[in-house]
Amino acid sequence: MSFIDPPVPAATKLAHYRTLCPNAGIHVSPLQLGAMSVGNKWAQFGMGSMDKETSFKLLDAFADKGGNFIDTANGYQDGSSEEFLGEWMEQRNIRDQMVIATKYTALFNRRQPGFLNKANHAGNNIKSMHISVEASLKKLRTSYIDILYVHWWDWDTSIEEVMNGLHNLVVQGKVLYLGISDAPAWVVSEANRYAKDHGKSPFVIYQGRWNILERSFEREIIPMARAHGMALAPWDVLVAGKLRRKGPYDFRPQLGA
Repeated sequence: MSFIDPPVPAATKLAHYRTLCPNAGIHVSPLQLGAMSVGNKWAQFGMGSMDKETSFKLLDAFADKGGNFIDTANGYQDGSSEEFLGEWMEQRNIRDQMVIATKYTALFNRRQPGFLNKANHAGNNIKSMHISVEASLKKLRTSYIDILYVHWWDWDTSIEEVMNGLHNLVVQGKVLYLGISDAPAWVVSEANRYAKDHGKSPFVIYQGRWNILERSFEREIIPMARAHGMALAPWDVLVAGKLRRKGPYDFRPQLGA
């Protein structure tokens, strides 16, 4: 007899949670929901768009199957992606059940009326970082971000400035883990080496394009991630829907997808 109850079997494959990586013990669903189409501001760009009701139905379906890992960014759908996510989590009272990843670097408030001087509202610098994170916290209706990504490397800001600024956010409790997206492997390696040598928070997850047609990811990114104990979050895995099986899709409900 044990004082500890055995774990409840996962109801679906999506609820079979995994440790993110050796350097981040948070538990996440094996598939992450990309929320670039959650929101209603990009329909004219042909990049997908959903009204609030449809967005909430998608998010509910994902969460009801056990999904807890959602990816967005400060500029997705001109900010409405984060706004819809924040409202949805608040209405369902499930913020602490979800693992929310967002990003900074993009000029997220470019359509703001009367917004003239944009010089420091984009890029990797600390001012851009501060402005973006404060805005994301407000839109997501939360006091913390689970994972904050550098969306891309801007080639203006030093590794030292980026890692010091990100570490300060972790110390302040506004961010729990750090990630980086679409940056060269050598930049990530240098950044994590600096973090280790100076007692700063390292990157624990890398996001990049990887699919059967685009495999350069395998040349340097995967070996780099192994060396630094990082998780990988591929995007465009189905090449914008071009890779799919022939025939009906009735098998998906049985798989918990």
